[in-house]
Amino acid sequence: MNNPKIIGPFRQILPLTTLSLKGSLADENLQILTDQWVKVIDGRVDSILDEQPLKSDSLEIVEIEGDHVLIPGLVDCHTHMVWGGNRAKDYSMRMAGKTYQEILATGGGIFDSVKKTQEATADELRAGLIQRARRHLKDGVTTVEVKSGYGLEPQHELKILETIQSAQGTLPIDMIPTCLAAHVCPKGLDKKEFLAHIVKDLLPTLKEKGLARRVDIFVEDNAFTVDIAEPYLREAKALGFDITVHADQFTTGGSELAVKVGALSADHLEASGAEEIKLLADSDTVAVALPGASLGLGMQYTPARKLLDAGAALAISTDWNPGSAPMGDLLVQASLLGIYEKLSCAEILAGITFRAAAALGLKDRGTLAKGMLADMIAFPISDYRDVFYNQGKIKPDMVWKKGELV
Repeated sequence: MNNPKIIGPFRQILPLTTLSLKGSLADENLQILTDQWVKVIDGRVDSILDEQPLKSDSLEIVEIEGDHVLIPGLVDCHTHMVWGGNRAKDYSMRMAGKTYQEILATGGGIFDSVKKTQEATADELRAGLIQRARRHLKDGVTTVEVKSGYGLEPQHELKILETIQSAQGTLPIDMIPTCLAAHVCPKGLDKKEFLAHIVKDLLPTLKEKGLARRVDIFVEDNAFTVDIAEPYLREAKALGFDITVHADQFTTGGSELAVKVGALSADHLEASGAEEIKLLADSDTVAVALPGASLGLGMQYTPARKLLDAGAALAISTDWNPGSAPMGDLLVQASLLGIYEKLSCAEILAGITFRAAAALGLKDRGTLAKGMLADMIAFPISDYRDVFYNQGKIKPDMVWKKGELV
């Protein structure tokens, strides 16, 4: 057991403990503690103190110089951070007027990334993942979900998930692996047979090797339709996997399925209408907005304001991937979503911390409450609103993972 550690003082501490998991939030709901300290014991928050305790041999005191605002570490709950090559050609085609669906239909899009990822070595994939994770950590992301999906074939999906496992621990950031073998169907294969192949030959191996505890599927007409996706998700859930769904990105149906099968989250939702919004709000499924994909594809944002007003739990994530969302900057994307969808600072903060953690089924992070992981980030500012006022370009200059400065 390590000695207790006292870190501070911080000009403002936002523990986020007064915010609800679901529904709209006003900035008046935020608890803002001024000139206080955080006490950490064994990597977890113990308490927040209003004055510095007396020094002793059994207590480590870390004094912070200058004004800083402290919040919980960020959680990015939807990324595709393992890939080979890039899709700059696709991006140029989209700027020239081609749609995402048109590019995919001609062999570009996801299929292009699949080809390049299959050709890449495990070392190349690992190096790329570590590079991206290092940047995320510097930007204040202390937990990141990482999907497979650019392998498709079981041996290549295994390579990606083993890459994630091998990269975990090289940096003080938690990587949460998700199997997205059901990203699209390989050309020439029957979709039902392909999903049956994943259930029979891949998912048991993942469970045996501890490579993933989560399963995802892309529900769209040119990927997997609802009637095909439902039995796949139910079989994955029966095997003990948590499930999530790429839902309502271009057409509806995916979010209804996500609620029906009890998915932890329904992600994208750019096409969601009043019916889908009500279904999500009345469920325990977290709605995940991916503003990076809207920016990358030049399309509408997830109806975040309507989801919150209806009572849904809204998380915000980057969708960091080589095609539709190459930026990978959570603070910038969340700030832009906020101004376009008229979100409060409290709603943005909740969406990139504890609500994002809920989308991953994690209950031990996202707030600075007693017993929670001491994942914390400090910004060199005196007013928390400056983060979003500067559209996410002010980054933290101190990041703690489990109470250790990284």
